Amino acid sequence: MASALPRPHDLPFLEGVRRQADYWAILWARTWRGVVASSFLSPFLYVLAMGVLLGGFVEADPDQLEGATSYLAFVVPGLIAAHAMQTAVSETTYPVMGMIKWQRTYESMLATPLQARHVVGAHLGSVALHLAATCGLYTLVMAPFGVFESWWGPFLAFASQVLTGMAFATLVYAFTTRLYSEEGFGVLFRLGVFPLFLFSGAFFPVSNLGGGAWVARLTPLWHGVNLSRMFALDNVTWWLAGVNVAVLVAVLLLGWRWAVSGLAKRMLS
Repeated sequence: MASALPRPHDLPFLEGVRRQADYWAILWARTWRGVVASSFLSPFLYVLAMGVLLGGFVEADPDQLEGATSYLAFVVPGLIAAHAMQTAVSETTYPVMGMIKWQRTYESMLATPLQARHVVGAHLGSVALHLAATCGLYTLVMAPFGVFESWWGPFLAFASQVLTGMAFATLVYAFTTRLYSEEGFGVLFRLGVFPLFLFSGAFFPVSNLGGGAWVARLTPLWHGVNLSRMFALDNVTWWLAGVNVAVLVAVLLLGWRWAVSGLAKRMLS
């Protein structure tokens, strides 16, 4: 019987991920109501406060709002992309730390033929599902407000938002695997997530930052916000969209490599 079991290096990647589907399905069955509620309430309040109430005092000049005819249409695509980043970070900080340090779930998983790449792939697959649900619900809620200028815009904007979230998910997952105390998350949120959320173009064009605009344009979130907004407003500069996608894909692949190596080393230490 033992000889019939596949050795770890013989287990294909997709098969290893599939073997964890039951675990993540049960977890989702227990938590999906909270996911849906938080995915709806938080974005709706942001849009109501920033897009509707504050937006009523902002002059809608398409030349200054990157082609948007209202501040609501300007801010919504950026907010969805920024919310995708926040969702990805929340799913790859304390939950990952818990599975490594507190519940030790990863230990039991890696005691089977599963390898680190299988475990990371399944966890990030769950994050991708959460992002799809969050961004999809956000988009559905906002569509009746006339923030999308074409029928295909919401679909491409949605894909760019999920890509943005996954780029951050892999990076933060890699960061968490190398962290031995949850106190480091405070530094991540204060010096990373919050400044990115405020200064990567979600609420105002980064050109308003003057000499600091080039710094904002180097961040992955700006590339996600810019991509989401261009698709939503049907104001696409295709070469720039290609650069945005290339940067996000590069960050995702680099983060994936670091995440797998980080978990493998952590669980062996």
